[in-house]
Amino acid sequence: MAFALELMDGTEQRWDLTDYLNIGKDNSCSVQIFDSYMADRHARIEIKGSTCTIKDLRTESGTFVNGAQVLEALLKDGDLITLGSTDFVVHDSRVKKKEFSLKSKCDYWNTQLETLSSVASTKHPVLLLGPSGTGKDVIAHALHQSSPMAKSPFVSVNCSALTETLVESELFGHIKGSFTGAIADRKGAFESARGGTLFLDEIGDLSYNLQAKLLRALENNEIRPVGADKSVKTEVRIVAATHQNLYQKIREGTFRADLFYRLNVITIETPSLKERSEDFEELLYMFARQMKVRFSFNAIQLLKKHDWPGNIRELRNVVARASALFPKKYIEEMHVDILLNKKERLAHAPTGVSYTSETNQMSVIREIEKQMILKRLAANGGNQKLTAIDLGMPKSTLHDRIRHYNIDVGQFKI
Repeated sequence: MAFALELMDGTEQRWDLTDYLNIGKDNSCSVQIFDSYMADRHARIEIKGSTCTIKDLRTESGTFVNGAQVLEALLKDGDLITLGSTDFVVHDSRVKKKEFSLKSKCDYWNTQLETLSSVASTKHPVLLLGPSGTGKDVIAHALHQSSPMAKSPFVSVNCSALTETLVESELFGHIKGSFTGAIADRKGAFESARGGTLFLDEIGDLSYNLQAKLLRALENNEIRPVGADKSVKTEVRIVAATHQNLYQKIREGTFRADLFYRLNVITIETPSLKERSEDFEELLYMFARQMKVRFSFNAIQLLKKHDWPGNIRELRNVVARASALFPKKYIEEMHVDILLNKKERLAHAPTGVSYTSETNQMSVIREIEKQMILKRLAANGGNQKLTAIDLGMPKSTLHDRIRHYNIDVGQFKI
């Protein structure tokens, strides 16, 4: 059978589509769903030749495909159908499944990445552990893009970047008037990511109280917006990440063991850049192409000797710094010292080299960084998320820089 319909409630119920089938609460329907928001005969799916079509059967609540209400629509592999409060996904066996996009020259890491190709096709939670800057967000995106939910939303929440009240609102949404500043109803990340992937970054920083609410949401497939008196059904694939030692936090009583075991279905530990040094040059060339920077052979060899405590993020920032400080210049050995920070330059400096101009150099670099932030904030109308993406830094780092440089973001907002 080319087409199949799968119920997205974790039960893995699936129906092959051969001719047509009706979906609704009535027992005459081929797919009978007990959903109070669904009509007795809600929608019909028909197969005609090589096409699959869904038709709304004149219902009040409507039929939705990938979040858009339709009366009739052609269906494709991976399309999300919402009838009432029930979600389905369409599968087309003729569509070749995507290979996992990430590869590595490091045998150990590549073996782990290869396992993610099959993990991506499941709905199991994935827990990404490892040092900061090792690309956990990139892995989360790749998992989503390789999954049957690739056409559905990918939503990311940084659990360490907001206060407890704001994180709860960001995750579960809120209703108007539920707290100071809540001037309208707002969907949370669980609702926004319906049928897709929710990436919970730095989950180790989530407060103990919110951990309990998150656990209930995962266990019951439902969330309750802040200030609401009713729960909302939801269905998302969870990818969580942290650089912290969750085992130690469990022993200290700051992270719930039951939440850890709910998330710890599939765990991937991302290696530091130093541990996957075989990938260094390829990563450097990738960033250099993106930012139009050229490095000499000797400069690359000198950079390879660096320990890279900030991992891939630090490498990307160094290339970005090169593009800002030395635009359209060939990066030579003599430039490398300036591209690395004070402690790192001293570590690699030959004996007898004086850094009497250290303070002046750092002041210049800080001023350049401040001007870059100001320029991108102005271009993006004060939008910090877009600015962080343009500058190649985490949003939390941009927040720190804005505070450090006393930048008034409000002056850029349109």
